[in-house]
Amino acid sequence: MILYSSVYSSIFAPTMDQKIRVGAVNYLNTKPLIYGLQHGPLSEKINLQLDYPANLTAMLQKNKLDIALLPVAAIPLINDSQIISNYCIASNQKVASVCLFSEVPIDEIQEIYLDYQSRTSVMLLRILLKEYWQIRPSLLEGDEQYISQIKGKTAGLIIGDRALENLKAFPYVYDLAEAWYDYTKLPFVFAVWVANKKINPTLLEEFNIANSIGFQRIEEIISDLSYTPYDLSNYYRNNINYSLDEEKTKGMTLFLKMIEKL
Repeated sequence: MILYSSVYSSIFAPTMDQKIRVGAVNYLNTKPLIYGLQHGPLSEKINLQLDYPANLTAMLQKNKLDIALLPVAAIPLINDSQIISNYCIASNQKVASVCLFSEVPIDEIQEIYLDYQSRTSVMLLRILLKEYWQIRPSLLEGDEQYISQIKGKTAGLIIGDRALENLKAFPYVYDLAEAWYDYTKLPFVFAVWVANKKINPTLLEEFNIANSIGFQRIEEIISDLSYTPYDLSNYYRNNINYSLDEEKTKGMTLFLKMIEKL
């Protein structure tokens, strides 16, 4: 894995009629990041594909994408992976959209349905169950209807918009980013922009600028979404942090080391 740098030599420099294939998830937390890719000057050079995190990993592995907003746990699965932007999806403490939902307290949970959409959140849950909560419930693969099976001593990991929509539906909600911070005193990085080839430095700078545009339009984005289950102003300004700084890099490095041991 190579961290972001604007000085490495160019390999991928698309021609005028060649669009950059970029993949991202279609969750609320990505809206500020992808706004500039959809509406800014770079939009004419980009073919943006929206999909589940797990599907993005497979597409980048098969070279069907050039750049993807990839779950951190999937980075080791990508040959020649490079983090190519200083923007990310992260949380300093409470994220709100990656939670364990239950009808009983954590120490009474006997089994947990896993969200099928994200490898990183599942790996984070596995680490927290073992190291932080120190419990060993059975882990079940969730399907598209698994949320309806969260009852009694059967809990469920829910991520993304569906997590925000269920925050008031269960008596016990355990925020995984908050638990990670309590355990490590470090922020948690869920996803980063990853390429499987070196990118033209000029293109990298344009890409970073495009990422920044949405943060100047937060109120416009919130207004267009008309989302009522959760306060998006709080979500974008407090729950999610988009800058891949030194502390987040430390948290990400620790997480990648820990998943190697699982």
